[in-house]
Amino acid sequence: MNGAGLLLRKELLEQMRTLRLVMVVVVLAIFGGMSPLLAKLLPDIVKAAGAQAGGLSITMPPATTADAVAQLVKNLGQFGSLIAILVAMGAVATERERGTAGFVLTKPVGRSAFLAAKAAAIAVLLAAGVGAGYTFAWFYTAVLFEVLPLPGVIASAVALWLSLLALAAMTFLCSVLARSALVAGGAGFVALIVTSIVSAFPIVGPYMPTALWKPAVDLALGTDPGSVVGPAVASVAFVAGCLGLAAAAFRRQEL
Repeated sequence: MNGAGLLLRKELLEQMRTLRLVMVVVVLAIFGGMSPLLAKLLPDIVKAAGAQAGGLSITMPPATTADAVAQLVKNLGQFGSLIAILVAMGAVATERERGTAGFVLTKPVGRSAFLAAKAAAIAVLLAAGVGAGYTFAWFYTAVLFEVLPLPGVIASAVALWLSLLALAAMTFLCSVLARSALVAGGAGFVALIVTSIVSAFPIVGPYMPTALWKPAVDLALGTDPGSVVGPAVASVAFVAGCLGLAAAAFRRQEL
């Protein structure tokens, strides 16, 4: 893949110049840092809301470390999914609309290298965001609850990142197939909804990308994550399949 390294540097530099990298890192860092704080304050918030609603007495058990980690995975999983769609939907479609894709490919750069650089840049962007979210969450969880085992936290972050990468890969494929970034983004949101629905089925659900969220919680807590290999392997295969289909389709397109 001639020129892939050079194109990757170009993509990463563009992410920094457009502040896309900064915004993703800041947003996920905020949601990551807020997660243990929200888990800690939730019982008091519910109690206060009940008191204001006619003096209802609502009692919740004190927040635990497990609550903080579950809130973290939920927040980063949900908002990270939206970010994965937004950063991937225009990866190819926008450049094709502007005509910049054809210009780049007039250079001694292969189409596979072009796609590989964009996919790798998206993966780096999501990794930076998830890493920032987990870093702030780890710190505030240590302050408010207890110190989480660092190896488990890292493994949890990788599992969550892989689930987001699968959704980004699907949207990336749509960005190659569609002529508009909006169409690709719409297809990505549909894929997110379908994934949420299919995850409820007992046969297919354990192999969906969102099936990595529960093991992500267990890994961060240092407990047995159960079946993590199945959804992890399925997600890797799904990402590879989407990228393979994207490359095959892109080779046949006229720019």
